[in-house]
Amino acid sequence: MAKNPAEPAKVEPAAPEGPREKPRLHQRYLRDVVPALVKDFNYRNPMQVPKVAKVSVNVGVGEAIANAKALDATVRDVGIITGQKPLVKKAKKSIAQFKLREGQNVGVMVTLRGERMWEFLDRLMNAALPRTRDFRGVPSRSFDGRGNFTLGLREQLIFPEISYDQVDKARGLEVSIITTARTDQEGRRLLELLGMPFQREGESLSPLAAPTRSRRHR
Repeated sequence: MAKNPAEPAKVEPAAPEGPREKPRLHQRYLRDVVPALVKDFNYRNPMQVPKVAKVSVNVGVGEAIANAKALDATVRDVGIITGQKPLVKKAKKSIAQFKLREGQNVGVMVTLRGERMWEFLDRLMNAALPRTRDFRGVPSRSFDGRGNFTLGLREQLIFPEISYDQVDKARGLEVSIITTARTDQEGRRLLELLGMPFQREGESLSPLAAPTRSRRHR
C-alpha cells in the first residue's frame, strides 16, 4: 500500500548513550594511586584516601584598567586552556596610587571540578609542563600546610591549545590544586603518583614554573 504523502514520517527514538568513560587521569587515580596511598599511609577507611577536590586557575590583568582588550584576550586564552568560561574578577576596593577604582575588572578565574578538572591536570602535567624551556621539574615547597599546592606559570604559551600567532602578550597563570589531604606529605605523594614532575632536592628552579605563595583554600 502506498504511503500517504501528508502523513508525517515516524521518527525512531535515539538509542540511549552508554556511560561516558572516565578521563584517563581519573582512571589512573582509581586503579593505581588509591592502592599506593593506602599502602604508603596505612589508611583503614577508604574515605581517608586523599583526592583532588578542585583546581583553580587565576590570572591577574592589571593592565585591563587602561586596556580593555587585554581582559578580553585573557578571558579567551583561559577559556581555551581550561575548556570552561572564566569568571571576571573585580577590584574590592579603590587604590589611588594604582588608579584603581572599586568594581573595575582586574583578573579572571576558573574553578574546575569533575571531568574537566582531571582532563586539565592531565594536559598540565603531561603536555604543558614538559614544553617549558629548560624544564627541570616544579618546586615542591609551595604547599600550604594542608596538602594544597599552588604553582605559578610564567606564560600561557606552554599549553598546546594556545596558538602563538593569536597571543597579544605572554601572561602568567597561578594554578592551585586543592586536595583533601590532611598534610603536605600526603598531598605531595598524591600529586607525585598522579604524575606531577616535582624537582629533586637541590635542583634549581625551572624558568617558567616558579613557586608562588600558597594561600589557604579551606
